[in-house]
Parts: sequence; C-alpha cells; structure tokens
Amino acid sequence: MRNKTLGPAPEPYRSTPVFDEATLPAALRRAHRTKSGVWGVIRILQGELNLCFTEPPETRRLSVGVDGVLEPDQSHFVELQGPMQMQIDFYTETPRVISEDD
Repeated sequence: MRNKTLGPAPEPYRSTPVFDEATLPAALRRAHRTKSGVWGVIRILQGELNLCFTEPPETRRLSVGVDGVLEPDQSHFVELQGPMQMQIDFYTETPRVISEDD
C-alpha cells in the first residue's frame, strides 16, 4: 500500500534541509531508527527514492506525491534511484495519511 499525507496535517516540529543525490547524508543510506515518540514523513520533491524497512523487510518506492511515513522507533534506510530531491518532516503526533488508491 502506498500512502499520501492528508491536509490539514499536524505541523512538523522540525524539517531537514532539501537533500539531493549528491547531498543525501550517508547516515540515511544505512539502517537507522526514528526516535521514540517521533514520526517522520519523507517527501519527494523531484525524482524517486526507495524507502527500505528492516523489521519486517519491505521496500516502498517514493515519488512526488507519494510520501514515506516512518513510525516511532522504526528501523529503515533509503536507496537512491537516480537524481532526486527530498526533505523529511518530523512530528510528535501521527501525521494523517491516505492510501494512493483511495
């Protein structure tokens, strides 16, 4: 199932800079976890990116309009699929999401 965030959504308490394929930090390309009590939403601004969950293993293709939602304490990493731009927003409450099929 693919997800999109709904509006109006809770406001993020923090957002990363916009990353591209050259500036994406190496730490995001290897397994790491979101903090306890924190949700993340990966937003693709251009191109595509794979969001890979490790427990249980699953890969989701993210693209413009198809956001990746990260739950608290969820192990994950990203894989480049070519040129892209992305940003991550962090929330202290669950962001609202909808299936792309809805």
